[in-house]
Order: sequence, then structure tokens, then C-alpha cells
Amino acid sequence: MFGSKLDIFKREWTDVIFKGRNKEYGAYELRNSNSRNTNLALLIGGLFFIFIISLNTIINAIEGFIPKAPEVVKITDVKLLPPPPADPAKKPPPPPPEPPKPKVNQVKFPPPVVKPDNEAKEPPPTTKELVNADPGPKTQAGDANADVQIDGPVGNGDKVTEADPNQIFNAVENEPEFKNGGLPGFYKYLGNAIKYPSVDKENNVQGKVLVTFVVEKDGSLTDVKALRGPDESLQDEAVRAVKASPKWKPGIQNGRPVRVQYTVPVSFTLSGGDE
Repeated sequence: MFGSKLDIFKREWTDVIFKGRNKEYGAYELRNSNSRNTNLALLIGGLFFIFIISLNTIINAIEGFIPKAPEVVKITDVKLLPPPPADPAKKPPPPPPEPPKPKVNQVKFPPPVVKPDNEAKEPPPTTKELVNADPGPKTQAGDANADVQIDGPVGNGDKVTEADPNQIFNAVENEPEFKNGGLPGFYKYLGNAIKYPSVDKENNVQGKVLVTFVVEKDGSLTDVKALRGPDESLQDEAVRAVKASPKWKPGIQNGRPVRVQYTVPVSFTLSGGDE
């Protein structure tokens, strides 16, 4: 009846809707100007979007037409002071003395430089020339009465001193060792020296106490302390037994005895012994 497409914003339909009504009302004007306002808004929005996208190109084009101000280079004259006048009474230093002549003849041996054959100015000495002469910086006759010079030792001859004689090492070339059988012998000693605290026996307290100490240069044990353990009484007993240990063989670093930090676990068990 009305066709396949109906546009109610056309002027004809607007007049039908507002027939007999107040056309001065704002809705009538809005319907009449709707298409024009929509097209104008799309046009303005599209132009603004194109302007934003092309802004950098426009700026570069404008800068290309604007002449740049020439750079001004300021040249300043620098006045150099004349050198001080030479003192005629002051004599120049004497030239350094010539080195003593070698004991045997020398033939000049220039340092080797890789060059084409046509550019080689000074060939090296032949094997025949080096039979009765040594290579040297220049060709000169030797002096049979000259003394043979032997280069001295390198360095200032100072004795090597330790940076810190009391330094404690954690790892050395030769580890410290219990004199009577090494580490197994030390554990055997602990098994005989440790006395299980009676309170811990009654309460069935067992476990390992980690003991650390320093093996001194003479093999004695110092700074003995427990790092951790089941309880304080077991830690105290482990520390007491380690302190009473005989001397060890000290650790060796660079051929000399040094102080070494050492750590051992001490086990307290009620079923397999007292170690």
C-alpha cells in the first residue's frame, strides 16, 4: 500500500502528521531539518578527522616554505703569548751516554714488516752474517774486553706478605684433619667423649647438633659454637666435647698453615650409641 520503503521524515509525511497542528512547535522544525543537519554533521566530522590525520603533513609543508634564519658563527681571535726568551747562559742538557759496546759483534736486524719485494728497503741479515755476530738494533763491532751484563730480577725484591694473617678460609688446598684417623677418628673420639644428658635420656630427646669451629694454624680448635640442635642441653654437650678435642693438622694454603672454618654434625641417638 505504502511501497517497500517508508521515510516518515519526508516533507510530505511531516505535513500529514502536523496537519491541523501548531507548526511553530519545535518538533516540526526538527523533522524538516533532520536530513540537512545529519549530512552537515557527517561532513564536518569527516573533514575534522581528515585534518587531524594530515596535521603533520601540513606542518611539514608549511615549514618547507618558511625560510630558516642563517646560522651566525662568531669568530674570535685568540692571541697566543710568545714563548719565553731562551737564556743564553743556560747550557742545554748533555746527550745521554751511549750504551756500552757488546762483547761480540752485532749486525743490524730490523723488525720484520710485511711489504712487497719492490718496497723492501733493508733486507734482514743472512744466516752467514749471523754466524759470527748477534742480531741487534744496529751494526757495530764488539769489544772483547766488555763485561757481560745480566739482567737483574724482575720486581722490587720485597717479601711477599699476607693481606690479612688472621683471615679465616672456608676452602683450602689441604683441608684440616684430625690427627688420629681423620674425620672417622674424630667421630670415634666424640663417641667416647660425649655424655648423654640424663634429662634428654628420660625425655627421649634425640637428633643432630651442627657444630662449627675454627682450626687454627697450630691445629687447636677455637670459636666452637652450635648452629642448631634439638635442644640447648644437647648443643652444650656437643660444644663441650668438641672444645676438649686434641689438636688437628692445620689447613694448608699456598704452602703455609692458615685458619680454616670447619663444620661437623654431632648425632645424639639412644638406640645406636652416644655419638
